[in-house]
Amino acid sequence: MISDADLPTMPPTGMPSGLANPASSPTTAEPAVLLIEDDPGDALLTRELLSDSGISNRFTQASSLKEAAAAPTTPDCVLLDLHLPDCQGLEALGRVLHRWPDAAVVVLTGLDDAATRTAAVAAGAQDYLVKGHIDGALLGRTIQYAIQRRRAVVTERQLRDSRMQASENTRLQRGLLPTPLVTDPALAVVSRYVPGRGRSLLGGDFFDLVQDEDHTLHAVIGDVCGNGPDEAAIGVGLRVGWRTLTLAGVEKAARMRLLEQVLVAERPRESMFATACTIRVVPDRSQVIIVSAGHPAPLVITPGSADPAPIRHHLGLGMFPGRGRWQESVVTLPAGAGLLLYTDGVYEGFSEDGTRLGEERFIELAATLSTVTEPGDFLTALLDKIRRSDDGRHSDDTALLYLTWPAGADAAPIGPDR
Repeated sequence: MISDADLPTMPPTGMPSGLANPASSPTTAEPAVLLIEDDPGDALLTRELLSDSGISNRFTQASSLKEAAAAPTTPDCVLLDLHLPDCQGLEALGRVLHRWPDAAVVVLTGLDDAATRTAAVAAGAQDYLVKGHIDGALLGRTIQYAIQRRRAVVTERQLRDSRMQASENTRLQRGLLPTPLVTDPALAVVSRYVPGRGRSLLGGDFFDLVQDEDHTLHAVIGDVCGNGPDEAAIGVGLRVGWRTLTLAGVEKAARMRLLEQVLVAERPRESMFATACTIRVVPDRSQVIIVSAGHPAPLVITPGSADPAPIRHHLGLGMFPGRGRWQESVVTLPAGAGLLLYTDGVYEGFSEDGTRLGEERFIELAATLSTVTEPGDFLTALLDKIRRSDDGRHSDDTALLYLTWPAGADAAPIGPDR
């Protein structure tokens, strides 16, 4: 039985954290208004109109685009004359929109021309007012409405970007959490992937599982240090590279060397490294051959016990490129035993006494729950215990891969035909 891996919780498709919400922004808040106008008389008149509207306390005036660009504050609304000493017409509008992409821009000009009005609004202006045809109330309303419309546009763009990021994360997650390539009906595979608390970006935990034609079972679990899109991309690359090398029949130690070459070539910075553990379970399921590159040893699960497999530990991938000497460890599997592969996120959280849970106490938890015979229930109970003691402080990604063969089940037959 093969169960679907649990995907990490994605950011909601509604309002992402930190985005401006026009509905919650009070229209009575005092906006910061920047007037770009070179005529002193028109500037004075605009100031008086703003005073009549009640929004003149945060008013700044500049006589050119150069002077405006040097203003220390970011305006909520720019009132723009199209005839300035250093720029004119729609070119001036384009430069203002480029300089303050999130500000509302209202053209305030003496040119009463329908074609220019249409072109200015099409170019990105929120409104177009003609000098001498407005009063304080109209100017105040126009500014407030322009700011709200612009905020709505900015929020919509941020929502769109957030959804695109969520979609990219989903694709990365599916790359990190593949569909196992196994055909053994006696094998139960259960996996869990839990992202660190409060993060919208992925970490670099990954795992995979494939089966040879002679029914030898291969699995890998790994952890790229750090979290985010770079680490996730490296994790996907390592997982795909491992699957390719495994199906091509490359032996385990050589696989580690080649995977390290992939990591070193692809990593965005020299400090990035990864830990990994690969296993090979022989067709009659009596032995498992393990190679670890700085990764925790798998647990051999039997009713009443959870024992770390005795293995040789070696350098993680990319720590000291070219110096790794990864060797195989052969471990005997008791009849009916399961194998639990995991990343260090399972024990990096806190326990009830405020200290780190640690690997030893995690193993004790696994041993306590080892009598739970249903594999999915076992992982669920184990994660619940970790989360309950952690009290929401856990911040590292967690990946688990649990393989079980019921006692007395027929071993997979040797040969490509089933």
